[in-house]
Amino acid sequence: MKNTRERSGRPDVMRVLADARPDELDPSRPADSPRQREDLARILAGATDGRAARSRTPKPLRGGFRPLGALAAVAAVAASAVVVSTLDGSPLGVRPGAAPESSSAAEGPGSSTPDVRLELLSAAKKAETSSAAEGTYWQTTTRSEGVNVVGKQGRFFAVRDTGTSQWSVGVRPGTQSLMVSGMNGVTEPRTEEDKARWRAAGSPGTVEAEVPGNEQGGTLSYTMGSHRPMVMRTDADDKIYAIGSRNVTYQDLSELPSDSGELRRELERLHGEDSGAEIKDRTAYVLRQAADLITMPVKPAVRAAAYRVMAEQPGVRGLGRVTDPLGREGVGVAFPGTQETPLGSVEQRVVVDPSTGEILSEELVLVDPSASARKADLHAGTTVSYTATTRMSWGENQIKVPKNAQR
Repeated sequence: MKNTRERSGRPDVMRVLADARPDELDPSRPADSPRQREDLARILAGATDGRAARSRTPKPLRGGFRPLGALAAVAAVAASAVVVSTLDGSPLGVRPGAAPESSSAAEGPGSSTPDVRLELLSAAKKAETSSAAEGTYWQTTTRSEGVNVVGKQGRFFAVRDTGTSQWSVGVRPGTQSLMVSGMNGVTEPRTEEDKARWRAAGSPGTVEAEVPGNEQGGTLSYTMGSHRPMVMRTDADDKIYAIGSRNVTYQDLSELPSDSGELRRELERLHGEDSGAEIKDRTAYVLRQAADLITMPVKPAVRAAAYRVMAEQPGVRGLGRVTDPLGREGVGVAFPGTQETPLGSVEQRVVVDPSTGEILSEELVLVDPSASARKADLHAGTTVSYTATTRMSWGENQIKVPKNAQR
């Protein structure tokens, strides 16, 4: 929408080089532990590059709005949420640890509405028949946007932070994984009304959003205008992704079970072992991890099993035929429960294309706006963070890093 969500949606301030990483980012440490998040926030606190710069780093949306499934030890939140956020991470400080508020305890496996179950099973069947040959790099391109409310009491307005990310994961020995985030990055008032409010405030070059709910409080700063992209390594030794709290190799991915029951039990086992998990609710955790797997270079049968796991989870709701933020048609799927953010409670959704077996986008949609959100004309139903995938395929050549990219 993890829900890596682009996080996303959503949120770049990423300055970690795998070849010279400090001890705090040692990939042998448990992925996404509380200590690790604190270390990342401290290390990155001084990095201001024109993307959203944080005085205090809000918690990332676990699993969504991020470079989905990226290594916990080497990725960090920016403007949308690998254990960090997608683009480019969610700037909202989402707290997915709370139990879903709208899930029914009486619901059981298979209680999702029949239409969404059929659509997800259709996507599974399509994913299972994919015949793309394995390559050297698994490559994704995403477009993300995060919305936030900035300004002072009585002068609130909304800004949107947008950009494109390319992620190229090397799966063969000797290859590297690179992410270029924040390409064509822009921070600007969300609407013409917001632009008028920004001008009335003196057209400030830097604006700040409060981050309530963050352990240390503080603010999230945005530099208005266009920004330079950033590049970073996302592999550590032979570890290229994270599943739950565990950094994994390409071999690990290839050994995942292709039976939906076995895969569900494996994800539930990981939830039981992940004592520091941001997502405490087991159903939400399994949904997040299953959605992440669909974006990874797994076998077609495993991708299909992940869709079937999603279809079996209680509380999953179908939204019918919808269009994603880029105008592409698909089927909307809402995850159970809501998550609390400074903008109010949000619902995580994905848009799936059953004809291709691909997830088109992940989104966070306002359910109950906060007072500041309402003052900035953000109403229920507003998408406040998204990450839309425009490419997901194998490639033989590493992506080219823009000359103006920051490292």
